[in-house]
Amino acid sequence: MILQGENIVKQYQHDRGIINALDHVSFTVNNGDFVTVTGPSGSGKSTLLLSLFGLIRLTSGNIIFEGHRIDNISDRKLTDIRKKSVGYILQSFALIPYLTTLQNVMVPLMLEKISGKEQVKRAAEILDYIGLSDRMEHLPRELSAGQQQRVAIARSIVHKPRLIMADEPTGNLDPALSLEILEFLKKINQENKITIIMVTHSPVAAGYGTMKLHLNEGKIVIGNS
Repeated sequence: MILQGENIVKQYQHDRGIINALDHVSFTVNNGDFVTVTGPSGSGKSTLLLSLFGLIRLTSGNIIFEGHRIDNISDRKLTDIRKKSVGYILQSFALIPYLTTLQNVMVPLMLEKISGKEQVKRAAEILDYIGLSDRMEHLPRELSAGQQQRVAIARSIVHKPRLIMADEPTGNLDPALSLEILEFLKKINQENKITIIMVTHSPVAAGYGTMKLHLNEGKIVIGNS
């Protein structure tokens, strides 16, 4: 087991009363799982993703990461866990526009105590792994949408995380590019044994999951391997 949620509740106060964004959600994710989280808009998918490592604080419930409860620890300790153990991939790519491809991938390494030479080496190796070694000096605006998302994927794994959180990673891509990105994620999951939790609206993307969670009105209504 790498991650577990126990009776997770997240409530918001609304002028019409209390809204249960997450309503006693429980799940267990094992090492190497590719988890897909689906559900209609407003079902709690993104809230769940953001709550797992403290980007949103829970109302109640427990989150256990690698055997340790993390929902009740300080923001500083959560930041350290995210920095060392978690990679993020967003729908918007979130690349820094004035940095080159290589520099964008190096960003997570800048937070570690390693030399600049080692940062360049590791970033270049990852870019070669995902097939973008010929684009290292390009700025984001000089890349296609698919290439930008591959750079974002490279950035998410360059620090060798144990888990990747992906929020609609194919949402801004056409069907062909979406499949390309999904195949890259599958490759990363299988070859590097990195656990992935991916929120998606796409039935095609959801099909890549080895574990599937479906949310509706803050509750898990389907959960199968």
